[in-house]
Amino acid sequence: MCFSATASFSACIVLSVIGVTSIKKVRHPSQIMFAAIPFIFAIQQGAEGILWLSLPRGELLYLQESITYFYLIIAQIIWPIWVPVALLLLEKEQSRREFQRILVGIGILVSAYLTYCLFHFKVQSEIDCYHIAYIQTYPETFRVFGGILYITATILPPFFSHIRHMWLLGVTVLISYLVTTVFYENYLVSVWCFFASVISMSVYWIMSNISISHRQYRYELELIAKNQK
Repeated sequence: MCFSATASFSACIVLSVIGVTSIKKVRHPSQIMFAAIPFIFAIQQGAEGILWLSLPRGELLYLQESITYFYLIIAQIIWPIWVPVALLLLEKEQSRREFQRILVGIGILVSAYLTYCLFHFKVQSEIDCYHIAYIQTYPETFRVFGGILYITATILPPFFSHIRHMWLLGVTVLISYLVTTVFYENYLVSVWCFFASVISMSVYWIMSNISISHRQYRYELELIAKNQK
């Protein structure tokens, strides 16, 4: 995240709390990946907090490189798969599940390519104007097309979910991405995750609605069972 180590660690703590409360709303194993999204953001912010502290110190070069790769693995390899898989596990309508599977496939392709790039081309991080810039020498030919596929895998899934209000999650992430692209283009990888972390509240809200719906469903089943006696 941009700004400072303090801001990153503070965000890490807040997101962890949101993650705990979201996990407590889980009523079925299929909901765990979705509810855990705030935890992934928390891990990212914690990693950037360590980067803020280590980047000014040349003797911590190994730590800088390790945390940089760790952060980019989450941002570029885990997210494109995690988001569509989490939404697929929640989906109950067969037609929507088929489309979500396509998005999972796109996510796997993007993740595989970025895995190759991450470990075959030079990457490094540096502090620049109160931001952390991730310098990646990936092939230019894939940047636009790859960016579109990344967005497809991480933003579209909520728009095709049967769950009520899930589309708001997609809108939140899309707005975060657009704002970051327009105003923080050179720090997209870092700052976008800061703005996108607000989706953690959306995740909690959606999990709360799912939990309420689950209780209502069980209550209705109990009423039906009583009436049949």
